[in-house]
Amino acid sequence: MLYRLPNLLTLSRIAAIPAVIGAFYLPGTWANWVAVALFTLAGLTDLLDGYLARSWNQTSKLGRFLDPVADKLLVSSTLLMLAHVGQIDGWSIAPALIILCREIMVSGLREFLAELKVGVPVSRLAKWKTTIQMVAIGFLIVHHAAPEWLPARFIGICGIWVAAGLTLITGYDYLRAGLRHMTETPTPDPRSAARPLARAEAGR
Repeated sequence: MLYRLPNLLTLSRIAAIPAVIGAFYLPGTWANWVAVALFTLAGLTDLLDGYLARSWNQTSKLGRFLDPVADKLLVSSTLLMLAHVGQIDGWSIAPALIILCREIMVSGLREFLAELKVGVPVSRLAKWKTTIQMVAIGFLIVHHAAPEWLPARFIGICGIWVAAGLTLITGYDYLRAGLRHMTETPTPDPRSAARPLARAEAGR
């Protein structure tokens, strides 16, 4: 199961993270293009692995676990590196923090709901959020390496704010779904209520 192509593509996204991070430390503006190329290829595997898994009927529990983990690791590590090298600074840190906090919250909710055997489907809006987020991060990676006619950082900053806004909306949707299961009153099992009565009858 691990060696099926969709799962291998997902694993390649995780394996690409050290290469993306390493590219930030290379000298020269060409390093920005190396980093964005690696990041883009890793992002494309997110589209391809899901499509292949559905087309080839190779969806699995392992794939459903690995796919969101790979996405969160790639996005979180890249955002942290962008902040580290100063390509995200000032107020631009705010949308990055919103995205990171949302990813942590959703991960916790998914873990909680998994114990209840409740699935949380990915909404269309969440998919748009992910797309805008990935494109914005790509422009932020390019930053000053872009040609003069292309305002890469401005596009990236605008995109990351839009993604943060969508993150709040989709994060609220996930939280509302989780709270519904957290606050509902558990239905008592009639069999558990019958056991003490049975023991009492037996003790007479």
